[in-house]
Amino acid sequence: MSITEGPLAGILVADFSRVLAGPLATMTLADLGARVIKVERPDVGDDTRSWGPPFSATASTYFDSVNRNKESVCLDLTEPGEVTLARELIARADVVVENFKPGGMEKLGLGYEWARTANPGVVFVSISGFGSADGRDLLGYDFVVQALGGLMSITGEADGPALKAGVALVDVLTAKDAVAGILAALLHRQSTGIGARLELNLLSSLQGSLVNQAQAYLGAGVIPGRLGNTHPSISPYETLECADGPIAIACGNDGQFRRLAAVLGAPQLANDSRFVGNSLRVANRATLVPLLEERLRQHGAAEWQRRLTEEGVPAGRVGTIADGLELAKSLGLEPTIEVFDASGVAVATQVRHPITWRPPLTRRNSAPPVLGEQDAAVRKWLAGPVT
Repeated sequence: MSITEGPLAGILVADFSRVLAGPLATMTLADLGARVIKVERPDVGDDTRSWGPPFSATASTYFDSVNRNKESVCLDLTEPGEVTLARELIARADVVVENFKPGGMEKLGLGYEWARTANPGVVFVSISGFGSADGRDLLGYDFVVQALGGLMSITGEADGPALKAGVALVDVLTAKDAVAGILAALLHRQSTGIGARLELNLLSSLQGSLVNQAQAYLGAGVIPGRLGNTHPSISPYETLECADGPIAIACGNDGQFRRLAAVLGAPQLANDSRFVGNSLRVANRATLVPLLEERLRQHGAAEWQRRLTEEGVPAGRVGTIADGLELAKSLGLEPTIEVFDASGVAVATQVRHPITWRPPLTRRNSAPPVLGEQDAAVRKWLAGPVT
């Protein structure tokens, strides 16, 4: 048995968002079976269509990464007739997602107060950089939020500059928060018939993701700093140098450390008074690391990964994104999917949605739309009766 259409089949999403956080949230809903109609600016479209290189045959790979399984319609929201079509879309939608500057949808006559009057059950989602209060005029780009919110202050080597994460992580986290809120709001609507207004901002999603680092400040007055690849509260939990490069080793308990010491041929380290407990290993990290690396440099990272894994010590050489995808494939995780054009031809490979369903979802995934690809069909549908 399979779930062909997806658990959100029948849910209509009006996507007025662009760039990353909003489009990733709406693509997730689309992956789960919702119909997502993406509203774009004529001739220009989503900003990320031009964010490259690299480019695919139809757009940038950046755009492609968060816009599969959607329909694209171009509406000029400065034109009254086009606003009327946008209103019709909102009136029919179960979910509206927008990331205009706070107040932007209201200026267009498409804000929440109008939407809930026309459509009391609508789940209306607004995403901004810094909220709709005193931060409403601040421009919310992921990179800037990583800087202002403190993530960069804990990323990088201790004696080096503050660094951003290697992906627009705050946008991704905000998208996942948005999906959680949308699904909860849809569930609440089932029993009440009442929609909801959800406001998300990148700064709050970042702060919600700082977990132990934020609590170190709130609970103990400690302002964490940069530690490179080391962990502030666990040791060894870091990258260590082998004969041919680094390996990540994560000893989360004393048993794993004892096994690490044994594999390295230095079982005495587990009984050394400086290293017998995690807190002592953290305090004496500067002494412990050279002792571990002295032994690790005798072999390459792949060999140590094999030996340590066999003995139940979490370890892995530092690989590329390509290596990671190949690893997932070798483990049977099926990390990618094919996406198809309107004629049914597979045109690209993409990373799949990370949830594995049982029974499985078997719907065919559509390629990210060309700008305005479904324009005529969507306009015709909006002009007709509600079905």
